Amino acid sequence: QVQLVESGGGLVQPGGSLRLSCAASGQIFSILSMGWYRQAPGKQRELVAAITTRGSTNYVDSVKGRFTISRDNAKNTVFLQMNSLNPGDTAVYYCNADVTVVTSLTSRTNRYWGQGTQVTVSS
Repeated sequence: QVQLVESGGGLVQPGGSLRLSCAASGQIFSILSMGWYRQAPGKQRELVAAITTRGSTNYVDSVKGRFTISRDNAKNTVFLQMNSLNPGDTAVYYCNADVTVVTSLTSRTNRYWGQGTQVTVSS
């Protein structure tokens, strides 16, 4: 019913920048919170940043001042601008969205996930 497609990952040198995008499509009535998580090898998935419909944001301490999350509500898209990247940021990055789907029979809000995009920071 709902798909999230990420783009923008890749290989970057320490100190470099990347911009991730995640577009939601499908039977969307509304989207509440959107966010980015990451999972490094051997580690648990962690929240990187999240943003509400009205634009309120929160970040994990390790990315504050370096990463910026934003969204385009008209296009159901969330972005993550990542600056001053370091090897500790290397991980698979996943976007998610809390999406309300309305049919003739029901209204339901579920969390959907993208497939993940690899970010590698290395010289």
